[in-house]
Amino acid sequence: MKLTLAEPKYLKESISIISDLVNDVTFKIDKDKIELIAMDPANVAMVMFRLLSSAFLEYEVNKDTTLCVNLDQLKQVLKRAKPTDSLHLSLDEEKNRLNINLKGESNRNFHLALIHLEEKEQKIPQLQFPVKIEMPTSFFDEAIEDMDVVSDAVVLQAEQQKFVIHASGNTSEGRVELQQGDGINIDMDTKNIVKSKYSIEYLKKIIKGSRLSDQVSLWFAKDYPLKIEYKVIDKLSFSVILAPRVSDEG
Repeated sequence: MKLTLAEPKYLKESISIISDLVNDVTFKIDKDKIELIAMDPANVAMVMFRLLSSAFLEYEVNKDTTLCVNLDQLKQVLKRAKPTDSLHLSLDEEKNRLNINLKGESNRNFHLALIHLEEKEQKIPQLQFPVKIEMPTSFFDEAIEDMDVVSDAVVLQAEQQKFVIHASGNTSEGRVELQQGDGINIDMDTKNIVKSKYSIEYLKKIIKGSRLSDQVSLWFAKDYPLKIEYKVIDKLSFSVILAPRVSDEG
């Protein structure tokens, strides 16, 4: 296995974001992609990540491979990658470690020991969503940060031509309204108002995906999981399925 990334940020930023949600993970590597599917320790969020072979300068994978790594350790190494470096990954099967080479003004080598994880196949649930919303990441990021000063949970509410993000605490309330158009696309297959409540603590970790893409897509339903996706065409996708908070609203 020999992989070369001319733009290390795609792996560096992704691992930094994902490591806030999960710790020890299994990467599956085949001829088309590097893939990760993992559940956070509290079983609240499922993380799905794909880095496509087309994102690489060199992508040599002779057989399907799995790598089990500690993300904090991998993150610390990748933090050392400069924007102008090229990132080279190879597998030392004999010593059971991942070799990471950063080439730029200097040539730096790191060796990361692989870990053993019990094989636990994570299956992506089949979910049906009546609502899909696409918008610039800046709109959603700011709305979540706004609601964070009010409560630890936020209600997402979709209606024809309007997307509302609101929260209420013991002594205060906050509300952000976004209209169809001006970069906001609201696609609904129901005429009913759809709303569901989610943890702001988790959302604040997930919206760091805006470091990967300037667009975000949201899917949700009434008192139902939320799917959030960040995509870079022909390079990567990072998405999370987040469990709902039980809502006391009608």
